[in-house]
Amino acid sequence: MATLYVENVPDELYDALRERAKLHHRSITAEVLALLEDNLPTEKELRRRADLLRKLDRLSASVKRVRGEFPSAEEMIREDRSR
Repeated sequence: MATLYVENVPDELYDALRERAKLHHRSITAEVLALLEDNLPTEKELRRRADLLRKLDRLSASVKRVRGEFPSAEEMIREDRSR
């Protein structure tokens, strides 16, 4: 596993990170790793997203499109009342 050192972190940013770690009951290191995992997609995650988009495209293509105008809400209410 690789090691990452970060230098020259502004005090304000470090304080915010420390508070966030404290809020989540984590060390600063664990909080940084969680932030990276949540915000930096891996190749595996990018492939998963691409697969999902392809599935959504196929699903969208299989749904029949309704053509023509839809009745207004007023027309639907009148129709419902006349039953």
